[in-house]
Amino acid sequence: MNLKELALRLPIPVIASPLFIISTPELVIAQCQAGVVGSFPALNARPAEVLEQWLIRITSELAAWDREHPDRPAAPFAVNQIVHRSNDRLEHDLALCVKYQVPIVITSLGARTDLNDAVHSYGGVVLHDVIDQKFAHKAVEKGADGLILVATGAGGHAGTVSPFALVEETRQWFDGPLALAGSIATGDAVLAARALGADFAYIGSPFIATREANAAEAYKQAIVGCGAEDIIYTNLFTGVHGNYLRPSIVNAGLDPDHLPESDPSKMNFGSGSGAGAKAWRDIWGAGQGIGAIHEVAPVADYIARLISQYRDAQRRVAAA
Repeated sequence: MNLKELALRLPIPVIASPLFIISTPELVIAQCQAGVVGSFPALNARPAEVLEQWLIRITSELAAWDREHPDRPAAPFAVNQIVHRSNDRLEHDLALCVKYQVPIVITSLGARTDLNDAVHSYGGVVLHDVIDQKFAHKAVEKGADGLILVATGAGGHAGTVSPFALVEETRQWFDGPLALAGSIATGDAVLAARALGADFAYIGSPFIATREANAAEAYKQAIVGCGAEDIIYTNLFTGVHGNYLRPSIVNAGLDPDHLPESDPSKMNFGSGSGAGAKAWRDIWGAGQGIGAIHEVAPVADYIARLISQYRDAQRRVAAA
């Protein structure tokens, strides 16, 4: 698959980021059918045996959609693999990705040549998410086809580098596929990402506030009701710095303005800290772009709005 060509074929060059717990087949299928690359973390399928069921469902339903809609085929989907040593399911989950020939594999928290080779064996492509140039170089050296640049303001595990600097410095040495993450929630922002030099915009938080998202209603309403000032950057909950919603931290009995630092050598992606809160359940990740989200809507409606905004932005730029 040529990702640069794919970006030009899609109605809008967007990859929906894999959202822990939230991204399930319902969300992924709706995203792909509406014209953006849908994705989910392999670890969302629990127990491990459920992953194969999910892959069968997604591949079969998207194939059926393509047969019924030859004029507007579904976008491909992606599976996110956590490469960190704490993931004892990686080999099992990767084998299933190979078996079902998952078109795009997104790798996080570690880059491995053997994983990239396994995906390349059937013609799949690998995108690796990075927060700085050190990790970007390492990922490409180990065989990643493209990079997801996670800039400041992105939801979940995010970096602190401006998107302007992150794309510019990467493009000085890498001409492969780039996706840009960080506060992108509108079609205007998608076009801005393209203007910077990215091939795709990488969008996560807005999809939390969709009907198909596997998120608590209170979480969805918090996305709708909060803005950039409600985002807290901390490494307390997993050992890796990320952005989280202030109300969820308060509800967990913690003071968001005085959070302690966590030991990054003890990464924990299953449970959180303080007042019995579990990071995967009670502490809600979100990016700074949520101020643009004003309602909980079906995925198709949100993506249709994105496409309309994107085309309007293109016309404004052309007329300027």
